[in-house]
Amino acid sequence: MSLVEAYDLVIFDLDGVIYLIDKPIDGAAEAVERLRSAGTAIAYATNNASRRAPDVAALLTGMGVSAAADEVLTSAGAAATMLAERLPAGAPVLVVGAEALRAEVRDAGLTVVERFEDEPAAVVQGYGPDVGWKILAEASLAVRGGALWMATNTDRTLPSPRGPLPGNGSLVSVLRTALDREPDVVVGKPAPALFETAASLSKSQRPLAVGDRLDTDIEGAVGAGMDSLLVLTGVSGPAELLAAPPQRRPTFVSADLSGLFGEASAARIPAAGDELGGWRLTGGKLDGSGEPVDALRLLAGVYWNGGEAEAGSDAARELFSRWGL
Repeated sequence: MSLVEAYDLVIFDLDGVIYLIDKPIDGAAEAVERLRSAGTAIAYATNNASRRAPDVAALLTGMGVSAAADEVLTSAGAAATMLAERLPAGAPVLVVGAEALRAEVRDAGLTVVERFEDEPAAVVQGYGPDVGWKILAEASLAVRGGALWMATNTDRTLPSPRGPLPGNGSLVSVLRTALDREPDVVVGKPAPALFETAASLSKSQRPLAVGDRLDTDIEGAVGAGMDSLLVLTGVSGPAELLAAPPQRRPTFVSADLSGLFGEASAARIPAAGDELGGWRLTGGKLDGSGEPVDALRLLAGVYWNGGEAEAGSDAARELFSRWGL
């Protein structure tokens, strides 16, 4: 049985899993089609608040990754829904972010405003490439004046082909510093709401979350009580995985989405035993050579129990150097 056959729903993160900015990751489209051919339900859950669900579905389809709008859950849509539940119809909301977030707030029956003088009942903050000092200043004044402060997510970075870029969490930190307080509500991952909603909509009994970030995707899955697969195509790397606290430890790890279709035992972390794919781990020393992800699975058993390991072969020394261990 392949890993994915044990699950009836796969919930994909997007940035770093399916695509990087505007380019699909190798094998992503093929993985989605294999799941569809097998009849496995699919959902896309993203913290990115700069696009609406139909726009995300169109983006994916344009990349060759099949997607329908009702399969996409965004933190922008979830935030707008939550605000509508908390505020009276037509209440003024100051939006910090992209047009997609403003549109979601309007569609939720609320009024989008841009100034402190408009007496906003809430400030909702999401990622937008054009967010600047002026709107952040208005948001700061509004929160100081008593407005509810909601963040769509607190991702510190966004993955890109050039390396990590500042994400919404970095913009939230501007207000956090100015206000000396935390947001009242954080909607996106690691909060479990997006995962739980995806499972509920699909009536899933055995969902699997797939992500590239330990601090959002994996922690969110653990909080929602779901198994998870970390793919090493985005933000979180081997050193971060080995240092992960229990709430950020995935069930499985693989180099990319092909791990969904191998045996579950070939991706489970930590690996059982002290030999795997040409690697040997004895007495805290890693010898031999093989696939890096297999070495990572062996080492997790040591590091997650508070220990450390050293390199005992040239291949192991090269890995340790590359991973910064």
